Amino acid sequence: MGRVRGKVAIVTGAAGGLGSAFARRLVEEGAQVMLTDIQDATQLALELGPQASFLTHDVTSETDWQHVIEVAEESFGPVSVLVNNAGVGTDNRFIEAMAESDYRRIVDINQVSVFLGMKNILPTMRRAGAGAIINISSVGGLRGAPASLAYVASKFAVCGMTKVAALEYAAHNIRVNSVHPGFTRTPMVAPSASVEEKLKPVLGRVPAGRLGDAEEIASMVVLLASDEARFATGAEFVIDGGLSCKLV
Repeated sequence: MGRVRGKVAIVTGAAGGLGSAFARRLVEEGAQVMLTDIQDATQLALELGPQASFLTHDVTSETDWQHVIEVAEESFGPVSVLVNNAGVGTDNRFIEAMAESDYRRIVDINQVSVFLGMKNILPTMRRAGAGAIINISSVGGLRGAPASLAYVASKFAVCGMTKVAALEYAAHNIRVNSVHPGFTRTPMVAPSASVEEKLKPVLGRVPAGRLGDAEEIASMVVLLASDEARFATGAEFVIDGGLSCKLV
């Protein structure tokens, strides 16, 4: 316990799934956390106690980003950890069936939001004296998949953006890394037991033979947020049960 004590964190997409797991673990490990989401996470923030607070946040809006960072700093102090987690999944359509508006929506939420977060977080992290930015990409940011053009494009972009930001922010003592979960038991991937049953053919391609747990991804986020990872920057941290190791 206490691996991130004294740190102030923002976690986007914190109302459920991976985001709520990240927020819980960061609070448990001593951080003060601003939970943000377009969906309401007030109850979760109350459950987490005085170390947590919630703000409604459209991650595609720069004005919203500026407001969230300002309130987080006023509430807890300069922000030293940013977890860019908010995102949407693929809409399972092939390229010729995808509308431009659908493509842009996925890219705006998954990719542009990461740009806006990294751009606007720099001043408060300078005031904190150091920082850790953790961009949640996907195994889909490492390999292609049919019927997921916008999702894969956005997650590959997050990986590349992470490396550029790592180079630019290193002089400010700010580390930037990406996390690449594989199939993980969350409402986005497996919202019900029946859906998980349908995923069995997919899981047959995963060497570990199972879905990941949100807690397993949260453990990596805590590590990267902590000073234990102080020399890690510009790297991809893959948690996929070995899926990305396979050629087929």
